[in-house]
Amino acid sequence: MEKKGKVMMMWVLFLGLVLSSCCFSGCFAAEQNRNKQTKSTTALFPLDRIGSSVVFPIRGNVYPDGYYYVALTIGNPPKPYFLDIDTGSDLTWLQCDAPCVRCNKAPHPPFRPNKNSLVSCSEPICAALHVMDDDNYKCEDPHDQCDYEVEYADQALSLGVLVRDAFPLRFTNGSIVIPRLGFGCGYDQHVPNPTASKTDGVLGLGNGDSSIVSQLRKLGLTRNVIGHCISGRGGGFLFFGDALVPSSGVVWTPMSRSSSADKHYSPGPAELVYGTKPTGVKGLLVIFDTGSTYTYFNLQAYQALISSVRKDLTKMPLKVVDDNALPVCWKGTKPFKSIQDVKKYFTPVTLSFGKKARFVIPPEAYLIITSNGNVCLGILNGSEVGLENLNIIGDISLQDLLVIYDNEKQQIGWAPKDCNRLPNRDRDDEDLFQAYTTNMGILTEQLPPANEEL
Repeated sequence: MEKKGKVMMMWVLFLGLVLSSCCFSGCFAAEQNRNKQTKSTTALFPLDRIGSSVVFPIRGNVYPDGYYYVALTIGNPPKPYFLDIDTGSDLTWLQCDAPCVRCNKAPHPPFRPNKNSLVSCSEPICAALHVMDDDNYKCEDPHDQCDYEVEYADQALSLGVLVRDAFPLRFTNGSIVIPRLGFGCGYDQHVPNPTASKTDGVLGLGNGDSSIVSQLRKLGLTRNVIGHCISGRGGGFLFFGDALVPSSGVVWTPMSRSSSADKHYSPGPAELVYGTKPTGVKGLLVIFDTGSTYTYFNLQAYQALISSVRKDLTKMPLKVVDDNALPVCWKGTKPFKSIQDVKKYFTPVTLSFGKKARFVIPPEAYLIITSNGNVCLGILNGSEVGLENLNIIGDISLQDLLVIYDNEKQQIGWAPKDCNRLPNRDRDDEDLFQAYTTNMGILTEQLPPANEEL
């Protein structure tokens, strides 16, 4: 799904979802699933993998694409899908032919679920998915399917049902396992201004129990730790598990307790500092969200930032210019070719979380150079897109940082990092990308039964 402008996931209250029941009842008979319960116990897998990780190369960029994605293989036989990485939501979903009521043009054909893969509404993963629904979602028959409806801040919407299928994964200790994991089978997509999408769905990495990483943890496969390193030059890497977490050099801060309730990663309230000068803006509610291309400040913080930036630029060789890319832009005496040409005119912005945790946003992590050669501000006014007091740290400000969400220890960490190479590997990025996305040749072979090693 195209991600430009998508900020965060908002669970939509709904009653019954009659549409989804009608669309899917012909594909999956309830009787076939009465005894299809998942045996999700750690005994299914050797526990020596709990200290291992899974690594995925990231592709994409902030501008002009406006999204980052990873390739996962799903199903039996396994097929590749490109998924938009999103730490602002926890449901992973694919466009699905079940049949497809309304699907967008995507890189791969819609996923075709097995008739026995339906998740029932009585299963814990369904309850976790609907934990924010204030009891509006009813499971009247424990054998009924688990419907979902998710809406994003850009008004994009996905309707579907939960299914469970094979996810071949290669761990850093060399083992390959094929767990059956629950995810959304989206058969009805509503997208504002629909165009051909460059991804097949969303990889939800929020801290809810329905996320892929939470499921892997419950199976005893890896710890509930997520890390990403987004390169300012495009690309990067994503990992599940704690094997690649540095032993030093990381700035750690506790996760806000309230963030666990709404499935978002928040380091708590922050103070906004421009350069070395406090702006007087404090108590900012901040979340980290790779589902948002740009960073968003609430009205007070945004106005303070704009005032400081404009004051700084009064004697600089920059002039305000209109550019369709973003609301606030400047031009120079000649077109800019890169951020390096212009970053000297701008000042770092810092979010201070307590006394020790400072999240520094240098100019290259809040500016873009457009196709017109102008420089534009990648920090936007959140009040204009309905965020009210919420502040979003999006992809642009997460570049060239290793960011870690440790759900085991309930802490968030970050450290400067060269994100252009995958960790602990010597081969070049293109070869490694191919190797990982094909799961080391698994795509050319028939998988053994799920939950068994190759």
